[in-house]
Amino acid sequence: MNTAALREQIQHALHLEAETGQLSRQLETQLPHLHPAIDLPEVDAKGVLTRFVAAYIELVPDLLDAANEVAIEAGIENQIKPVLKIAEQFFLQPPAILTGHQGLDGLLDEAYLAHRLVEEVNDLYIKHFGQPLIPSNTTVASVIAHQLIGEAFANQLDEAVHHAVDQMLDEEGFALESVEAYREKLKSPETEAAWKRWPSLSRQLGVGLDLNQP
Repeated sequence: MNTAALREQIQHALHLEAETGQLSRQLETQLPHLHPAIDLPEVDAKGVLTRFVAAYIELVPDLLDAANEVAIEAGIENQIKPVLKIAEQFFLQPPAILTGHQGLDGLLDEAYLAHRLVEEVNDLYIKHFGQPLIPSNTTVASVIAHQLIGEAFANQLDEAVHHAVDQMLDEEGFALESVEAYREKLKSPETEAAWKRWPSLSRQLGVGLDLNQP
């Protein structure tokens, strides 16, 4: 995994945003049109949303490193690493669908792809282990990112994720003896304690979803 290159790219985009405010201006125009279920504070909503996007993007390298470490520990690195490399490549060599997207705005699209890819892998782990690959609770954050990106384009990105997962993961990868051994380890108190150190990203940043809204 070359997450150091991802971190460097993210830092460059953060510096660019500090100089230009491009993402902040874009989010300001989106605020009046966001779905009412997205719950933002009344004070500094634009600032909160900008910080949310930056943190959502910055989390990707940590997410990929953590997923890679757990996959090695579980003995299924050969099955999981190619999928994580796809997420990494979304940043380093964005697919044609992302051509022309620059700065934090462009990295939001790429971060959404990476987060959704890890979520899909997590769903497979939940299916086979009853628990996720890594305890990253970014589902709500990705729903919010989906809205910021825009329904039509985000749906195209979702399709790209589904295609990648279908191509790279199959049921046989979860039938290995090493996976069975890892399943037992997941039941340990130490594993449960580690999960609790990964709070909800959206809640940390003061952005939430009010599911009672129409």
